[in-house]
Amino acid sequence: MKKISILSTLAVLAVLSGCDSRIDAVNQEMANIRNQPPLPIEPAPVFNPVPVFHYSAQQLRSPILPNSLANELKIMSGKRVYPNFSRPQQPLESYPLETLNLKGSLKSKSGQILALIQTPDGEIEKVQRGSYMGVNQGRIVNITPTRIDLLEIVPDGRDGYIERPRSLVLIGPVD
Repeated sequence: MKKISILSTLAVLAVLSGCDSRIDAVNQEMANIRNQPPLPIEPAPVFNPVPVFHYSAQQLRSPILPNSLANELKIMSGKRVYPNFSRPQQPLESYPLETLNLKGSLKSKSGQILALIQTPDGEIEKVQRGSYMGVNQGRIVNITPTRIDLLEIVPDGRDGYIERPRSLVLIGPVD
């Protein structure tokens, strides 16, 4: 029993001495690092100044906005328009403009050009200058044998409205 206790004591001392030597080695390495002279810090990079550019094309169309939108906003800037919700709706105002088809035109006895519009239901309606069509209160401002020009009143995105020009074009042969 005495031999076992002596052996266990020696084993514990060997283990502790091994730990002590590692701690001493780490402390010695840290002391060596602290005694070294500090490394120089790299200087900050030198940035060349950006040349000044004077944009001289401000009166031209914006390269960011689509051409049609830029023209629309230029034409409509400063105009204050409001939709007339008290006006009785006409039959073609219940259809989106994209669903209506220009099917042809004819001249009245007075010489005014009338247009024939086909609804998605397949019905044909006659319209003239001043009539309304489309869900955005599109007022017809001009009719030619192959085209109808309208002015729609749409929100401008800033709590107001603008007039947006739209056209309906005759496509293909008349059915």
